[in-house]
Amino acid sequence: MNNSQELAKTEDRVARWIKQANFSSDTKVEFLAGDASDRRFARVIPPKSRTSILVVHNHSIDPTQLPMLQVTELFRKLPVNVPTIHSITPELGIVVLEDLGDTTLESAVSKSTNEQRTSYYQEAVNIIGSIQRGSRHSSKTENIAFSVAFDFDKLLFELNFFVRHFLVDHLGCRVPRKTQEHLDTEFRKLASEMSKEPRVLCHRDFHSRNLMVHKGRLYVIDLQDARMGPDTYDLASLLRDSYMELPTEEVEQLLGLYSQLMNVSDTTAFRERFIRTSLQRNLKALGTFGYQIAVKGKTRYLEAIPLTLKYLQKTLSGEPRYQCLYKTLSTLVPELTPS
Repeated sequence: MNNSQELAKTEDRVARWIKQANFSSDTKVEFLAGDASDRRFARVIPPKSRTSILVVHNHSIDPTQLPMLQVTELFRKLPVNVPTIHSITPELGIVVLEDLGDTTLESAVSKSTNEQRTSYYQEAVNIIGSIQRGSRHSSKTENIAFSVAFDFDKLLFELNFFVRHFLVDHLGCRVPRKTQEHLDTEFRKLASEMSKEPRVLCHRDFHSRNLMVHKGRLYVIDLQDARMGPDTYDLASLLRDSYMELPTEEVEQLLGLYSQLMNVSDTTAFRERFIRTSLQRNLKALGTFGYQIAVKGKTRYLEAIPLTLKYLQKTLSGEPRYQCLYKTLSTLVPELTPS
């Protein structure tokens, strides 16, 4: 199904939902830019009622099995600010959410002072701490977030996804057999080291476009993929964000804040884990961007690639333990070679 067919299907579901909700014919609908999933988003604007955000799945849904609902309830209890779920229409695959507006952390920071930016990011790091601390008391529940993890197979899959969809599909590389063998060796080592780390609850995609500024506070969205993983995963998502670059000194301060919040005793080992997680996370992100551009035709992700490659080049070139991987990838991605 192409994009136009998907949109037509979404429009039909939204129209049926509006009719079922008994809204008047002059109700307006704004279709919003979506994420990297197959879901669609729409803002419904009734003439005499509150606006709402519709999350439209491409199939009917079972509310008892939908990760989005389970994780939203879990985060609310931690507590973490999340949008209120107003209603669910299973047969149409629609979840109705509180409208938090359009101000993401990314857009808020672009208009804020340095002091306000720092305040936002300190709040974001505190949210990561709340997720990790609060989930310790909830991990014995049957919530789906505790049943899935960044294990070896998942981490390796994401690294191979980078090869297939960024190197091959997006860049058009022909990866020689020897080069692929080198990548396999390095990726298996990276996935193995990360999968052996103690696991905490991770949002999984904790970046500036998934944090909304609402009523002066940060709210977390796009949380349905939460799972167990390394303690540095959400930090890497936030501080090595493909959409927002922070000054180096501010990143260091925020890493220090996290270390204080979570009583990190071995800061050297913590920094090594952060660098390793950032490497895997950036490779995974490039794979996603390549897939969305080459396979799904969503060219808006092109703008996120240069900054992600900048992070990747900095990590690979600055860490002796990744020199083999750096050399191998540099033969395929010219941007990784210092000018």
